Amino acid sequence: MITISKWKCSWSLMATIASIVALVSVVHLFLFPVVPSFDPFSVRKVQDSCGPNNESVDGRTGHDLGNLQPVLDLEHKFPADLHRAVVYRNAPWKAEIGRWLSGCDAVTKEVSVVETISGRSCKNDCSGQGVCNYELGQCRCFHGFSGEGCFERLHLECNYPKSPELPYGRWVVSICSAHCDPTRAMCFCGEGTKYPNRPAAETCGFQLSLPSEPGAPRQVDWAKPDLDIYTMNKSKLGWCNVDPAEGYANKVKFKEECDCKYDCLSGRFCEVPVQCSCINQCSGHGHCRGGFCQCANGWYGTDCSIPSVTSSVREWPQWLRPAQLDVPDNAHLTGKLVDLNAVVKKKRPLIYVYDLPPKFNSLLLEGRHFKFECVNRLYNDNNATIWTEQLYGAQMALYESILASPYRTLNGEEADFFFVPVLDSCIITRADDAPHLSMESINQAEGFLCKLSIAAYFPMYEKQHLGLRSSLTLEFYRKAYNHIVEHYPFWNRSSGRDHIWSFSWDEGACYAPKEIWNSMMVVHWGNTNSKHNHSTTAYWADNWDKISSDRRGKHPCFDPDKDLVLPAWKRPDVNALSTKLWARPLEKRKTLFYFNGNLGPAYPNGRPEALYSMGIRQKLAEEFGSTPNKDGNLGKQHAENVIVSPLRSENYHEDLASSVFCGVMPGDGWSGRMEDSILQGCIPVVIQDGIYLPYENVLNYESFAVRILEDEIPNLIKILQGFNETEIENKLTSVQKIWQRFLYRDSMLLEAERQKTAFGYVEDWAVEFLRLTEDDVFATFVQDKSTFPRLWFSQKEFDRMLTSHFH
Repeated sequence: MITISKWKCSWSLMATIASIVALVSVVHLFLFPVVPSFDPFSVRKVQDSCGPNNESVDGRTGHDLGNLQPVLDLEHKFPADLHRAVVYRNAPWKAEIGRWLSGCDAVTKEVSVVETISGRSCKNDCSGQGVCNYELGQCRCFHGFSGEGCFERLHLECNYPKSPELPYGRWVVSICSAHCDPTRAMCFCGEGTKYPNRPAAETCGFQLSLPSEPGAPRQVDWAKPDLDIYTMNKSKLGWCNVDPAEGYANKVKFKEECDCKYDCLSGRFCEVPVQCSCINQCSGHGHCRGGFCQCANGWYGTDCSIPSVTSSVREWPQWLRPAQLDVPDNAHLTGKLVDLNAVVKKKRPLIYVYDLPPKFNSLLLEGRHFKFECVNRLYNDNNATIWTEQLYGAQMALYESILASPYRTLNGEEADFFFVPVLDSCIITRADDAPHLSMESINQAEGFLCKLSIAAYFPMYEKQHLGLRSSLTLEFYRKAYNHIVEHYPFWNRSSGRDHIWSFSWDEGACYAPKEIWNSMMVVHWGNTNSKHNHSTTAYWADNWDKISSDRRGKHPCFDPDKDLVLPAWKRPDVNALSTKLWARPLEKRKTLFYFNGNLGPAYPNGRPEALYSMGIRQKLAEEFGSTPNKDGNLGKQHAENVIVSPLRSENYHEDLASSVFCGVMPGDGWSGRMEDSILQGCIPVVIQDGIYLPYENVLNYESFAVRILEDEIPNLIKILQGFNETEIENKLTSVQKIWQRFLYRDSMLLEAERQKTAFGYVEDWAVEFLRLTEDDVFATFVQDKSTFPRLWFSQKEFDRMLTSHFH
């Protein structure tokens, strides 16, 4: 029996205990379920040293291991400041976490990891219609293809079954009166037209009625095709035969409702082929076909970043280099491809990324009907990067950073964490894209396609979802869980506690299936359900209250002991960066409090639902509204230096940078107001009880933010006026130290490097981001994950870990 009382900050040893820690935590959760109560200063239980707790849960003490260094007394070496924070890498962390990072993470050493480079073949080489996963020997088939060797061609209809009243079926995003491409369920002009590959999607192909009143939109008649889109008459509103040159010169009329909504095409008439948007743009080892990476021979993975044994070592990604190769002595005798072992030096934590079947990611990207959905960038006519305002783009950014990270490993036995890449941002936005991607059961849709083929292609639609996108999404995650349990051994070693799932939608992991709740959830919505213990969205299709507990379980939306709220995606703003709005001093911030956004039904164009923002924004406007509502009234306590307005600001970032305090409140779930505030150097004022903001369970919010209870809204201004100038300056200084942790700089620099390789130069946005040096979102994510092995565990489990580790 190996005994221990003192040991050093050793990741190689500590990472080994992570699964034991997780298992103990799972048992505890099942035996002693906890009803979360909100405490803005709560933190995961941690130790005051880099080693395990010497006093076990059953009262036995640890034992000695002579060759390990003495434990570091972190509490005395790294004392907390007046706000109970410990600073690490310029950020104020909660004391226990800051101490651990300062004393342990800072001295992490490299370990040697054996990475297996695989060479299993796939049936018929996937028939040229898919990518071979050389680790599993399984094909990842492109959109419209299925089967073991991708030999089965699917027929994906654009339209639902027709009826006498609706000859093209009821409305769906893919509805088509022209030519339907059955491999993607997309609508094009088709043969017989001058431009057969020009999209003729949705409204484009149907007749429009005149507006019912001035300024109102025209109504679409989904039963009547618009045959004028095929006209050769230049005086009619054509489309499929319109010459782009004549269109740009206004020599011909064309239908304004027709546009270039599909990816990979640009120009007003879709005449310019451009780069499609793929994960990491296929890493230079493949071709992006509408969102799905068609990898070059010898490469695989969602972003073509994993080499097989037939790849060139010189082209291996940085996270696999430099590598010491171990080639079996008898490799030349077998005449078959054999796996290679490559020894690579890495720092923990090590993250294994599942190469899931493409229905969970790549197919969702390839088949999307609006090119702005799911992704955070597109490409213009010159293939220059266009960053989008896509609110849910953080999911793609995080995924790309993990895939290209030096912390990535192919060795699941050595991995500390396992990332499961399901793209819920695509599932939600595509819930009504096409008949094959529907919230209805297959039985209801019988007749519009081959039932057996589609059941094999999208097996998660075997249940009716009552029109709830939340229910549909839950089913995707449950199917992903079933897949990794069936095909990989890693889940059972910790009951999933070392697995990471990303939920980007409005209410985060509220609708996570019960099977995966032991895992770590990365979300934008940290609702502990301690106060708001039901669905908080005002949009009925995303409500999760009606999802059966047999499927969802009874878990909260967020558990601060294991989960993490990450910042939402914000489009790079070159002007804000170059003018350093985040650094604007206090004397130039003339507005005491600022909030600009939807304030609900009391205002023109406001959200009509009383439940919107859980009523929080409405309460704020009732007290401090600076713009007249529908009745012409201002807030009861409106003041000159307080702005609470629903009117869209023409200089939003400038207004934020001119304010001392900025409001952070929910919308339909999370909103991006925290990110807006921090990125413009404004002190965030958080008003959402029991709901965590980005990093709130790890960073010390008292250092840079203000939290006010919802019931204290009438006292908001008095509370803010109670801070003296020194306290305000200190908070502003802290905001200026952490603002880069709210940027997805790593993902953006990956794109900058790709563009530099392609064009030999970088654009203005890249120049500004290259000047930044502080830790960003991904660095903070890794730092958070590096602290998990410090959780409490029993001596019994630790002894078992030691026996396994040393034998």
